Amino acid sequence: MAGLYSCDMVAHRSFALVLGGGGVTGVAWETGIIAGLAAAGVDLTRADLVVGTSAGAVVAAQITSGVPVEELYQRQLKPATGEIGAHFGVGTMLRYAVAGLRPGDDRQALRRMGHAARTAATVPEQTRRDVIAGRLPNHDWPAAPRVLITAVDTETGEEVGFDRDSGVDLVSAVAASCAVPIVWPTVTINGRRFMDGGVRSAANAHLARGYDRVVVLAPTTTSLRRSGRVGAELAALGPAVRSVVVTPDAEAKTAIGRNVLDPARRAPAAETGRRQSTTVLEAVTAVLT
Repeated sequence: MAGLYSCDMVAHRSFALVLGGGGVTGVAWETGIIAGLAAAGVDLTRADLVVGTSAGAVVAAQITSGVPVEELYQRQLKPATGEIGAHFGVGTMLRYAVAGLRPGDDRQALRRMGHAARTAATVPEQTRRDVIAGRLPNHDWPAAPRVLITAVDTETGEEVGFDRDSGVDLVSAVAASCAVPIVWPTVTINGRRFMDGGVRSAANAHLARGYDRVVVLAPTTTSLRRSGRVGAELAALGPAVRSVVVTPDAEAKTAIGRNVLDPARRAPAAETGRRQSTTVLEAVTAVLT
């Protein structure tokens, strides 16, 4: 079924784009960044590998769909139809902390989170899947670049990666990656139940191993466990790797607000992402040239 790839197979390639999680506002902010950079002549969609986690899974599927990036950006400015609002509050964060901070290794922490995800009261799985399907312009995996969508098996705590060769349809893969524990339902694939890939890592930048240039767009860099922090993952790629991490600046954080699952914040998040692209243009260009 799903599996993570061997870096030996991709060592000859050069550029990996890593798109992290961050709710509906994260989708909007990342889209704004990508559209702004594209307008300035820096096309992130030419990556050899696109890793998508949670919100980043949506963006990965969107920017490789064949729809122009500018059109995707304009869609973020329109009213959010078909979305379901939710609140990512203190209570949810406390439950995450309990799962992540109790003694045990990373896999044990993820299994605890998986149990919480499976037993939570949420909207029906199909209802949520329909929302994800509505976000994607194309429901087929792209032939190129390689898109790798992350998720976590709720029972084993194992990280999995879905791609065009995994035998899993794109909508299911993205829905699994976006299945925020306790907030959204787990996603059933081949009899297994999966949750948000962001519970292991905000961006899963470690999956860019084997590429010598890495651009990370990370609406958040926090993680349940230290091993999943973006900085640590990039450092583990080795000193020869050129990388840059773009995170929301102060203005973008204000536009995003406190609830990353609020569809009403999409437009301001997208707009500030586009504005911020001008301030990160030089750093991104330096990595890619």
